[in-house]
Amino acid sequence: MAGGDLDSDALAQLGRFGVERAVEGGEILYRAGDDAPSFFVVLDGEVEIVRTEPNGDVIVATHGPGRFLGELNLLTGQRPYLTARVSRSGRVLVVEPHALRELMGTLPDLSDVIFRELVARREFLRAGEGAAAVRIIGSRYSSDSMALRAFANRSRLPYTWIDLDETDDAAVFLASVGMRPRDVPVVLTPTAVLRRPTPGEFAAHLGLTYRSVPGYVNDLVVVGTGPAGLAAAVYGASEGLDTVSLDAVALGGQAGASSRIENYVGFPNGVSGEDLVARAAIQAMRLGARLNAPCEVAQLRLADGFHVLTLVDGSEIPSRAVIVASGARYRRLAVDDLERFEGAGVYYAATDLEARVCKGTDVVVVGGGNSAGQAAIYLAQQGSPVSLVVRKGGVAESMSHYLITRIEADPRITLRVDTEVRELLGGEHLEQVVLEETHTGRRTTVSCEGLFCFIGAVPATGWLGSCVELDRSGFVLTDRSLPRAVVESSAFAGRAPLPFETSQPGVFAVGDVRHGSMKRVAAAVGEGSSAVRAVHEYLALHE
Repeated sequence: MAGGDLDSDALAQLGRFGVERAVEGGEILYRAGDDAPSFFVVLDGEVEIVRTEPNGDVIVATHGPGRFLGELNLLTGQRPYLTARVSRSGRVLVVEPHALRELMGTLPDLSDVIFRELVARREFLRAGEGAAAVRIIGSRYSSDSMALRAFANRSRLPYTWIDLDETDDAAVFLASVGMRPRDVPVVLTPTAVLRRPTPGEFAAHLGLTYRSVPGYVNDLVVVGTGPAGLAAAVYGASEGLDTVSLDAVALGGQAGASSRIENYVGFPNGVSGEDLVARAAIQAMRLGARLNAPCEVAQLRLADGFHVLTLVDGSEIPSRAVIVASGARYRRLAVDDLERFEGAGVYYAATDLEARVCKGTDVVVVGGGNSAGQAAIYLAQQGSPVSLVVRKGGVAESMSHYLITRIEADPRITLRVDTEVRELLGGEHLEQVVLEETHTGRRTTVSCEGLFCFIGAVPATGWLGSCVELDRSGFVLTDRSLPRAVVESSAFAGRAPLPFETSQPGVFAVGDVRHGSMKRVAAAVGEGSSAVRAVHEYLALHE
């Protein structure tokens, strides 16, 4: 693994944050499955990074003097899935996790060197031997398997996917690893076998879920990690706030599920939503924010002057301020058997993962907005004939002109207006859909191994209950849109609500979840970053 060598000046700077100690050949510095390890720098000797297998260890990397151990898990808090073993006696510098965060925040030049190498190593592990340490076994047509893969992809985890649909005899293969068909999907890690785990259970095993600290109060909790939430996390952490971000599903929100964003400033050739949010998430973690997903919030309440968020597992997180960035979710089609085919032919994202599953087969995209247009173009580029189904008579009012032009010019895309999906047909996975022309009632059955739904948004505000004022559609009211009775109530003590502040002082809302928002990535990023300024003003009022 190239890169990561530290010169004498860098080692001298690091020495202020750690403690030197001698190590002996064969000594284990950390094992796969341990809690998040310290940051180790090799001063003398040699350390091997190994993947433990029944037939013997596989050496993934070797580090000599001037090299440090670890990858992005040092920032995410993820438990290691490889083992660090001393292969030649020497000395190491041990920097504890809290000291590493201090280092990353106070020595920008050295931090840049370390950070770039951590990111490079994560990508190296995803493409190399390190990926075999975590294996997901399942079927491409299983919604549970797809959920695990989607979580792993959105979290940029190194893993190997084993598709039972491509094995000669699935039952024989499963027996060879001690499993049965009823156990699928299975996740094999160096320390455990997870049978039919949820993404949340998988994340908890890896150490990626929230771990509370009794008696500790955060400065800021951001609920949601779409563009607005990640921007808030970046600015909150960069401006010295102790910031925690939580997401019920995975990092990125709807933007993370977008195949390509072409109108975001700074990316003239476009950028996939997955890449954009991955960069923002890494940036937030580098600055000190803690990002946790899946980590679902069940309730928000005020207690003892603090805002308390209760998670679905019953744990509580007190905070001085909260930014609600929980976004919106795509509506579900009102057709029979929808739930049976979700994840087995019915999808709400068009990323590389879904495109690979459907590559070369007929697909249907439902919706008339930009997300639907982007998905149709992306899937067509991957070799799939696409039917773009729109309930209305056209897309001119709901889709950007540049997307309409590309759709009209692509012979692989058929635009079907005044049309709705009426039935889903198939066995273990989706095989056909029945479309109806709403003006004539004429129905057509078309082949379809992938139905992609982008049909409007429902705000993710159920967890807020009656804590803040909502509009009739469930979007959060803020500042100027708040009713006069709320603004003039004793809660605000005679002051005007701050920008993005809700009816509950100290709770702010940004992005798609907010009433009146623009529903664009750039606008969401602006709101998330701007809201942190309002948080600072609120905290200053309550010091």
